[in-house]
Amino acid sequence: MKLPNKILIVGLGLMGGSYADALSKKGYEVYALAHRQESLDFAVKNGLIKGGSTSVDEEFVSQFDLVVFALYPHTLIQWLEQYHSFLKPGAILTDVTGVKSSIIPGVSEIIKDDDVEFVFAHPMAGKEVYGVENADADIFKKANFIVTPTNSNKEESVQLIEELGREIGSYHVTRLTPELHDEMIAYVSQLAHVIAVSLMTAKDCDSLYEYTGNSFRDLTRIADINEDMWSELFLDNKETLLSQIDLFMDEMKKMREALDKGDVETMKSMMKLSSIRRRKFRS
Repeated sequence: MKLPNKILIVGLGLMGGSYADALSKKGYEVYALAHRQESLDFAVKNGLIKGGSTSVDEEFVSQFDLVVFALYPHTLIQWLEQYHSFLKPGAILTDVTGVKSSIIPGVSEIIKDDDVEFVFAHPMAGKEVYGVENADADIFKKANFIVTPTNSNKEESVQLIEELGREIGSYHVTRLTPELHDEMIAYVSQLAHVIAVSLMTAKDCDSLYEYTGNSFRDLTRIADINEDMWSELFLDNKETLLSQIDLFMDEMKKMREALDKGDVETMKSMMKLSSIRRRKFRS
């Protein structure tokens, strides 16, 4: 499925900028909407986009057959509430947000009478830094790309967004239901951030950096966190994330009890299973 040549990115932060970088390097004409003129100027100067605007104008927005929303969940809803009528009839829309079940009903309600189609997706990529100044197409090279079709999506539209995932350079493209996506992301992404943050806040010591080795650095790489975005994502996936935290705490309790009782066999059994599962990541 061939992508349209002209693509609009709405939101020019790290993710929007990285999409723009990847697609521009593939020869697409990429344009953007951004809050800051400085972001647009940087992106144009560095070849990430051909042009863009800080104001949402119908004549500009209605040019595009493919629109990628690189916005926070609540900002995506607000944008569509205000400007959905500006979108080109027949346009395919997609997103980068890390939650699905909490936003799909709202988005679907807003565009239900429009001749556009929203195919939700989530590139599993990122950095510990923010802003278009840190945009990098290479963040997608080892990243999974998850598409979460709904009953209202046409098969050809889903295939188009899968092709988008491949075009930006994603390592693996897959489909999940919105519900399974949110469960998996709660475990492999959101819980990981919960653990990293907790490791950095549990011990009241400002000099940890003086004593750490690579293991602690690796475990806490994602602890330098965008608190606005991640607190919103946590709350939007609250019940699912709570269940995954409980699952993790049960395993921590199991390990603690084994250590307390000197139960070497239980500790070794957990470690062996951990090694088996982790080695699959190397393939």
